[in-house]
Amino acid sequence: MRLAVSSQTAPPLSAAKINPKRALKTLKSCLETERGVEFETGDSFFRRESSVGRDLGVLSASLQSPLRLLDAMCGCGVRSLRYLSQAGAAFVWANDANEDHGDLIASNLSRAGVDAGTGRRRWVVTSSDANRVLVESYLKREFFDFIDVDSFGSDSTFLRSAINALRIGGLLYVTSTDGYSSGGHRPQHSLASYGAYVRPMPYSNEVGLRMLIGGVVREASALGFHVVPLFSYYSYHGPIFRVMLRLNRGKLSENSYYGFITYCTRCGNSHAYSWDNLGQISCPCSGGMVSRSVIVSGPLWTGPLHDGAYVGEMLELAKQWGWACTGSKGTDLDKLLNQLIDESDPALPFGYIKLDEVSSRAKVNSPPLASMIDAIRKEGYAVSRSHIANNAIKTNCPMSVCIETARELQRVVNSENVLV
Repeated sequence: MRLAVSSQTAPPLSAAKINPKRALKTLKSCLETERGVEFETGDSFFRRESSVGRDLGVLSASLQSPLRLLDAMCGCGVRSLRYLSQAGAAFVWANDANEDHGDLIASNLSRAGVDAGTGRRRWVVTSSDANRVLVESYLKREFFDFIDVDSFGSDSTFLRSAINALRIGGLLYVTSTDGYSSGGHRPQHSLASYGAYVRPMPYSNEVGLRMLIGGVVREASALGFHVVPLFSYYSYHGPIFRVMLRLNRGKLSENSYYGFITYCTRCGNSHAYSWDNLGQISCPCSGGMVSRSVIVSGPLWTGPLHDGAYVGEMLELAKQWGWACTGSKGTDLDKLLNQLIDESDPALPFGYIKLDEVSSRAKVNSPPLASMIDAIRKEGYAVSRSHIANNAIKTNCPMSVCIETARELQRVVNSENVLV
């Protein structure tokens, strides 16, 4: 049985020899503030635009209690500090392979103070390879409630060891910054990293999230577990693909959302196929015949990207903390989280439709997003905005109906112009 160990358990690896007081004096002065938390970045890699991903991680961690957390690739330690200061983590293990960042991380985490009951610090800093930390924690049966691996590119070598080091019911927060593979430009690379042969599709950034989830699904299944995504977030800065998943006991069911997706360049429609139906891949516009217009990618995750109820809890917490609306200086979390809730509608399929594609096929001006959504909804279809692309919708409405809807909206505009 997987049990989380005490927050006072010492790490099995050699912790970095740190002196926070000395570090505060010698570090390159580069003070940052994020959600009221101050920290130094020194010469480590730090991206201000990634603050939304950190906000989402802190909100999610706050819903997971008690919390023994590993920040496996912590950089300057800002995530670790926020997990301690804002999520109320009982213990945070901050690891970064760059030994030069040890003092920087320690000086930042020292701002979190000590445990009120014991007077001891609630964190430890190590400088080791992330996989070594994960594997040795697993071998010592010292499991984590939450593991954050903010990796670069499409490094998936840590996935299996991270799953092994996570307790049942624990959360795994994973990252990819490989927009080139998600765009279908390196199918052999995506196949090697995530087991998915990805080809160019018009909703490539959503494919990036599904490719990442699918990679975790595959590794968990090999270990006798299954994972479900709680939320998925894309940001064009990087680009960055971040996914929060919960680990559950038991392998994938036969009706799992792990299969193949297709996009037809001729009619613009997309379809999902299970493994059992691989020999039946075609498009209705081709009369059921094999066609070069059909693009196939997979296997990857084809199910919901978010758990609507869980994201709703995050939204309520964000409102309590005053994080929901940040105005013009940052991303509006209220708007983002509500979009994720809308996207979690089980009636919505994978992918999204860009209105530019609709207008191009309809040979009309691109219709207003709100007008298009209202018109499609009146036709009885499920529809929502996409948090990934500004001028795009997620809907189960066929492309042919979207085209006719855009033409009708254009006719209304033309008639109004004539009256004027």
